[in-house]
Amino acid sequence: MDIVAAVFIESIDLREAPGPSTRIDLTGVHFSLAAPSAVPCTLEPHLVVLVRCRPDESGTGALETVYRRGDEQVARNVQPLQVEPGKFSYRLVRAELTFDDYGTVEAHCRVGTGPVTVVPLTLLPPVD
Repeated sequence: MDIVAAVFIESIDLREAPGPSTRIDLTGVHFSLAAPSAVPCTLEPHLVVLVRCRPDESGTGALETVYRRGDEQVARNVQPLQVEPGKFSYRLVRAELTFDDYGTVEAHCRVGTGPVTVVPLTLLPPVD
């Protein structure tokens, strides 16, 4: 299985289209956000990971997401993945991230032992 895309979002909606086919509407895709208050603060951002399964694959695996600040692991999420061969699917990944200062955390996503997709999230000072 392969990761097609991974992004932080505000919301996700699915709808049917002719075919039958499915459309995935992502709202509020972002890679930075203003802190809700001064640091330290804790956030639970929504990361969506889109995955495809090739027709000749089994369709089972595990999605691992490791959140890193520099060399430090600050959170980790592992969840089973079942995708019908020849189809696409998605997983929502949430983590509780504590920020002691403004800066960037990177989500390192991979399926099994496959390649890593890195998605940055930068916390900015709150808006006055």
